[in-house]
Amino acid sequence: MGTKCYHCIFHRLTEVGIFGRQIRYMKEYTEKTALVVGGSRGIGRAIALRLARSGFDIRLTYQSNHEAAYKVKSEIEEIGKKCEIMAFDISDNDATRAALEKISDEHPPHVVVFNSGIAKDNLMVWMTKEEWNSVISVNLNGFYNVINTVLFPMLREKRGRIVVVSSTSGQIGQAGQVNYSASKAGLIGAVKALAREIGRKNIFVNAVAPGLILTDMVESLDKKKFLPLIPINRFGNPEDVASVVNFLCTEENMYIHGQVIGINGGLAI
Repeated sequence: MGTKCYHCIFHRLTEVGIFGRQIRYMKEYTEKTALVVGGSRGIGRAIALRLARSGFDIRLTYQSNHEAAYKVKSEIEEIGKKCEIMAFDISDNDATRAALEKISDEHPPHVVVFNSGIAKDNLMVWMTKEEWNSVISVNLNGFYNVINTVLFPMLREKRGRIVVVSSTSGQIGQAGQVNYSASKAGLIGAVKALAREIGRKNIFVNAVAPGLILTDMVESLDKKKFLPLIPINRFGNPEDVASVVNFLCTEENMYIHGQVIGINGGLAI
C-alpha cells in the first residue's frame, strides 16, 4: 500500500471516528489536562508540579507508593489545580486499559508524559531473564500499553503533546545496564517513529534524556566517582528536567517535534 493511500485511510479513520463511530465532541473543555505516568516521586513529581503551575489539571499514575502519591496530589491541589491519582501496573496491558481507557475517551488528555521506569543493573554475563524482562516490561512495554490506550482519543481531538522520559543511557549505553539502556534506546526509536505517524494531526512527540539526576536511582552511586564526568560540575535536579518537559508540553513549543533533548550537564557531548 502506497504512502499516499495510507494517509488517506488514516485521515478517514480519525475524521469519522475509529471503527466507524461518528463521534465528535460538542463541548470544548477549557481545562487543560496532563497525564503524568509515574508521577509520585523524583522527576515525575517535579514534572507534575511544574505542569500544574503552568495551568494543567493532573492525572497522575503510580504503582505502589500511596503515601508519596497522595502527597503530590496535596501539593498540586495547594497550587489550585485538580489532581486525580491512579494506582496500577503499566506493564499489565489489561490493568492499563482498565485505568485509562474510559477517562481518556471521555476527556482526552492534552498532554501525556511517560516517565515510568525501573532499573535492575547487572553485567550482561550474569543478568537473569527476570532482570531483563522486568525492565523491558515496565520501561518499554509500559510505553506501548499507555500510548496505545490514549492515542485514539487524542487523534480525534487533533491536538496534544507527548513527552517521553528516556535517558542518557539510551543514547550512549552504560556498562551494567544492558537491559536499561536497551529499554531507553527503544523509547527513543519509538518516539521518532510515532512523531512521523501523528505529526500531521497536530500532536507533538518528543523525548528528553536525563543524565545523572538526584533521584532515588542515583543516590546509591559514588558521587565523587561520577562528578568529574559532568563538565558543569554538578548533578542535575528533578526540576532541571521538569522545566524542559514543561516547555515541550506548552504552546511555547511550536516547532520541536520528533527530537531527543539531552539534560545531562554535558555528560553526553
